[in-house]
Amino acid sequence: MSAVDVLELNRDFGFNGAVVFSQVDSGLIKANIQTPICTSELFLQGAHLTKWQPAGSDDVLFLSAKSLFQPGKAIRGGIPVIFPWFGARTKNEFSDRTDGPAHGFARTSQWSVVSTALQKEDLVIVLKLKPTAISRELGFDQFTVLYEVTLGKELHLSLRMVNNSAKAMQFEEAFHTYLAVADVRDVSLVGLKDVHYFDKNDNLSKKIEIEPLRLSSETDRLYINTASTVTLHEDTAQRQITLSKEDSATTVVWNPWAEASAKMADMEPDGWQRMVCVETANAGVNAIVLGPGQSHTMQATISIDSN
Repeated sequence: MSAVDVLELNRDFGFNGAVVFSQVDSGLIKANIQTPICTSELFLQGAHLTKWQPAGSDDVLFLSAKSLFQPGKAIRGGIPVIFPWFGARTKNEFSDRTDGPAHGFARTSQWSVVSTALQKEDLVIVLKLKPTAISRELGFDQFTVLYEVTLGKELHLSLRMVNNSAKAMQFEEAFHTYLAVADVRDVSLVGLKDVHYFDKNDNLSKKIEIEPLRLSSETDRLYINTASTVTLHEDTAQRQITLSKEDSATTVVWNPWAEASAKMADMEPDGWQRMVCVETANAGVNAIVLGPGQSHTMQATISIDSN
């Protein structure tokens, strides 16, 4: 995208300093959002929110200092949008294909801006993803994804998938939310008691949670058939983070811990200590099936409570 395109974005969707589009050195475009009640940053590649900081609060989202901001490369941190599969692509009743990048193509695709608007104190930005040459090569050529991000004292995310084809399709989706914490070893997660999960670090063994969940090693769990709100408590920080959701039946909790993190080129050595992913999703046994012309909307709301 050229400087001319940035000028066009500012002309069509800018807001007198509240929304300003700019281009980073690699060529990626981001929206810089500044209102009296929050500061945010959103890249058009992946519709990737990399910052949300309510006024008077620390950053809510973790962003790796070694993250790659390169075309076609996923950003490490913030809220990646995962679609149309979670993790590695697997076969399903609608497709035998297993090719394609981890977590799908949406997080490295270029999204277009549909609108920006001020609604009272909140800034609302809507983005769209339609089929691309890459998605068509991977068998996804008749869909529309609309992503509405509402930025204010709370963060509200709404992802609407429309099946434009004449056939049923299956997909997975997630808001791969990296929450910033002072020390993950001092974190507890409440809201998953008695929920079954698949433990990716134990050969996908099915287990049941006994809360509160406290992390003490590498963690990668898919909690299934749950619509529960999850609240993150920090022993060493004066706030809690609450994540509620709608039309999401999966919650994912992930932290790579020290050994796996050291192998990640885009994560600083101590990055794992300062983040935990609590993800709103529909994945695995909760994958979504849409008939021709049908749509599905997944929503999440993140709020903070400073003590």
